[in-house]
Amino acid sequence: MASTPERRGGRVSSPKLRKSLEQAEDFLGLEEQTNRYDLLILVKRAGKAAGFTPRMTELLDYYMSFTREIDWEEGHSPIVYQSISRTALDLGITERQIQRLEQALFEVGAVTWHDSGNHRRYGQRCPETGEILYAYGVDLTPLAYLKEELEQKLARKKAHDRMWMETKRQISWYRRQILSTLAELDGEGGIHIEKVSRLEEAYEEMARPIRTHIGIESLQAMLAAHKELHERVLAVIEDEEKTAISCGKSIKMSFIDATDVVHYNYTNQIQSNELDTGKASPVCFQGRRNSGQGGKSQPEEKREAPPSQSEEKPQQGKFSIADTGLQHITISQALNATSDRFKEHLPLTFDTMSWREFVDAAGRLRPALGISQQSWGNACVALGRTGAAICVLLTDQAALRENDPVTKPAGYFNALVKRAGMGELHLHKSIFGILRREEEASFG
Repeated sequence: MASTPERRGGRVSSPKLRKSLEQAEDFLGLEEQTNRYDLLILVKRAGKAAGFTPRMTELLDYYMSFTREIDWEEGHSPIVYQSISRTALDLGITERQIQRLEQALFEVGAVTWHDSGNHRRYGQRCPETGEILYAYGVDLTPLAYLKEELEQKLARKKAHDRMWMETKRQISWYRRQILSTLAELDGEGGIHIEKVSRLEEAYEEMARPIRTHIGIESLQAMLAAHKELHERVLAVIEDEEKTAISCGKSIKMSFIDATDVVHYNYTNQIQSNELDTGKASPVCFQGRRNSGQGGKSQPEEKREAPPSQSEEKPQQGKFSIADTGLQHITISQALNATSDRFKEHLPLTFDTMSWREFVDAAGRLRPALGISQQSWGNACVALGRTGAAICVLLTDQAALRENDPVTKPAGYFNALVKRAGMGELHLHKSIFGILRREEEASFG
């Protein structure tokens, strides 16, 4: 009867095994500026993308601790000659599990074996130099040849992870938009309850937690579903607005689409354009109110352009928005001065950001700072919507600063508006100061 490899006591040969043995024999040492733990870090970071399970990585990490720098130099070999039984006892698993993990490491090209005749593992180091005099056991040399491949797989994993996180961020953004708009629709008596209920049910079906086990394809499908629902919500608002206009009624607009409507964000009818300080109010989002016109309001000019291009010239002797330096602030500077908390309320991309979208983000952040609807409306009357949004930005930064943070943001916000009425508010200086501090911090 023909003898099997097991009966002969030898390891089953294969092209992969012969190649790994040739690599071990031709090993010229690690590259300069590379040490053995750089390889281990690559393995840990690439992880499953490179075929390494947590158990495999744990065993490789354990074996790496038995090697020394000299083992990874030319003319030497990083061989771990500790017995399988001792390894199994240290890791709290069986000898058979150790053998399976070693085989898995071999399959991904991380190890090979330098076997003795009877597969017994033993060896000896020189007491003076620390180099291995002889050794039989697990050879980690093939791991050195994996460096370039691991770096490529890690780069692909990073790109995948960035895409995953960006997709998750977009889903979160759409969820905030959908929830805020549904809350607004729910309070509108003119909108059919059935429509709102159907939209809420559709949202509940897709509003499951986003966990890392969800694949990128499933996540992208989830994003597409959120986009579609977002469009449906906006379509309901547009239909209701058209119906209201045709019926001669007025409804509250959404944060997303409303721009130059009297009731946008502030519903109290201001009877005079005079502030509590006695100063006159400039043009705001509700329109300029002139006492000589019977309290009727005129529509505000569109504020898509920067403040310096859209504010009307003030009457002589009256307070002007330009007095606050708002015309010196660009949208780019305002965005760079925002906190991470503010950025969570901004649209997905900054490339085509408009002042209107910036104002909408400030309006969504306002409740978190405790700023009331009345205070926001007063700020819009005093400073215009853009100026009020800049004050929200400054209040947010003041509440988040490390030294002497503001504990009552609403009061701080109202104080900014009061200073504007007294002609003592310089918004551009505050924004430039934030940008300067961040620049100094980035350069240490």
